[in-house]
Amino acid sequence: MTRVTTEPAKTATPSAQSLASGFDAASHAQWRALVDKALKGADFEKRLVARTADGLAIKPLYTREDAGPEAGLPGTAPFTRGTKPVPAGLGWDITTLVETGDATAANRLVLADLEGGANAVLVVVEGPGQPGAAIASAADWCTVLSGVYLDLATIEVSAGVAGVEAGRALLGALPAVTGTVGQRLLAVNLDPIGQFARHGGVGQPVAAAVGHAISLASTLKAAEPAARTMLCDGTIYHEAGAGEAQELAAVAATLLGYLRAFEAAGVAPAQALAHVNVHLAADADIFTTASKVRAARTLIGKIAQACGAGPAAAMVRIVAVTSQRMMARRDPWTNMLRTTVATAGAAIGGADAIVTLPFTHALGTADAFAQRIARNTQIVAQEESGLGRVLDPAGGSWYVERLTADLAKEAWGQLQEIEADGGILAALTSGLIQGRIAAVAAARAGAIATGRQELTGVSAYPLLGPDGVTVTPRRPAPALGFSPEIEALAPMRLAARFEALRDRADAAQTAPRVFLASLGTAAEHSARSTFVRNLLASGGIGVLGGEDYASVEALAEAFAASGAKLAVLASSDAVYARMAEPAALSLKAIGAGHLMLAGRPGQAEAGYRAAGIDRFIFAGQDAIATLRELHVVLDA
Repeated sequence: MTRVTTEPAKTATPSAQSLASGFDAASHAQWRALVDKALKGADFEKRLVARTADGLAIKPLYTREDAGPEAGLPGTAPFTRGTKPVPAGLGWDITTLVETGDATAANRLVLADLEGGANAVLVVVEGPGQPGAAIASAADWCTVLSGVYLDLATIEVSAGVAGVEAGRALLGALPAVTGTVGQRLLAVNLDPIGQFARHGGVGQPVAAAVGHAISLASTLKAAEPAARTMLCDGTIYHEAGAGEAQELAAVAATLLGYLRAFEAAGVAPAQALAHVNVHLAADADIFTTASKVRAARTLIGKIAQACGAGPAAAMVRIVAVTSQRMMARRDPWTNMLRTTVATAGAAIGGADAIVTLPFTHALGTADAFAQRIARNTQIVAQEESGLGRVLDPAGGSWYVERLTADLAKEAWGQLQEIEADGGILAALTSGLIQGRIAAVAAARAGAIATGRQELTGVSAYPLLGPDGVTVTPRRPAPALGFSPEIEALAPMRLAARFEALRDRADAAQTAPRVFLASLGTAAEHSARSTFVRNLLASGGIGVLGGEDYASVEALAEAFAASGAKLAVLASSDAVYARMAEPAALSLKAIGAGHLMLAGRPGQAEAGYRAAGIDRFIFAGQDAIATLRELHVVLDA
């Protein structure tokens, strides 16, 4: 083994400079043999190989052989590693969200964000099926953009079904707004295909809506060459529950749909790609988010190459938006953790712009504090963490390179299936896309309910009682004004079912409480007591008792004093063997209406039930169903 030396470096031998020089090279087979020994016969795949939502394997160890095909250099096709050969500025555009008020109020918010460090703003416009800022005319846009230098700050628009009308109004305002003509930075973000998926219709034949969008794109591009009009919005599919590859496949299929529409209008793919923005969701899995952004570049490059416009793939702008479905309404402070990790993942993946949602986004309209935290999350990532100073910092990581390649391959396969079904519109009309997303969403919901996927502050470490956050609710969205033609991809949130249980608890006349019969010493019961507290709190149910009850008599006395009607026994199996049945008999005798035991009963179940235990709660069962049943018992 190499000897550690404190001698000056100039006298060090070559072997002393290499920490690995004294070790024999290890092989993957040797590592696997040691792992199998540690597993003691357990299945390697089940214990150590995780899966993405799309079923892609996440291995515990990666080697050079896992890296996959060479991704090239940054700035070269297929642009997996980014579209720039050298870092530009601080790495990406800091984009904030403005989604409230009239035109004057929206202008104040836009200016506050730009003065606070952002260099782009996404303005959400109120329209059918979508709440937002009340902006309806060219005059309104003049007010919103007053004081904004559009050649320095990008203004993005999200107007949903009414996107073309909002785009025309913005076009009409251009002669009166600030910024060098021909260099103003705009993104109108028309996505009639995405809106068709989101709402089940667009109020007119979707092919006609696409045609109107393409026409406006040409008009706007002639007025402002730097402007972008079309959007391929992956967040619509993500928010409905899609896996990463499903989201990428939908984006790629939408891009193909728009390229065909541009070509029908006489615009070649090489020119059409300059019109396109892509929105991708960034969630709390930092490596998956980074790999998804990189895989999106691969797919866009592959599509451009197939169209004979390979270099033009670099013109497509990718905007990462932190996931709405990961946001929680309860204890929303934890959302700061989620959005910070998502922002980092998007930056590492090479997004051109990032929208970090305010931590109170799931509750309502952000106040100045929440808006500032959202901006500062990105500012810190850029100026203190320096995430934009290195191109493709994850490049060369065998794990990230493999996951990028796997996501791109899986998404490409799904794209081919969508194309075989007739394209994105046909696949939405047939229900192919909705059905597959629903299956992935259901599997994820099952993983959350059984604890295989934890939600911090929701199913894990929930906070009972006030969290100190108040917000102004958003105004209700205006009615769509049309009937859906297909099954709509409604947005969902991962925490929603737990939050419904919390709402039910809040609405009860008496706060729901269960007596925690923690038997023995803290060392004996703490593991299961903690599990019980966490489980019950995730459904809004508080705990009484929970002391160290060394005897059945002490337990019975504490239970009687608590006034509770339900109790749960919690301790180790060894303590259960001597105390569980006597404790259950005693609690039932003094009025326990429903009695539970924490842990799997095993062979002792018959004896436990005979002593009066009604149910067993344990890790791995459906927590949602269990908590719903407990609420019914508590309400009785």
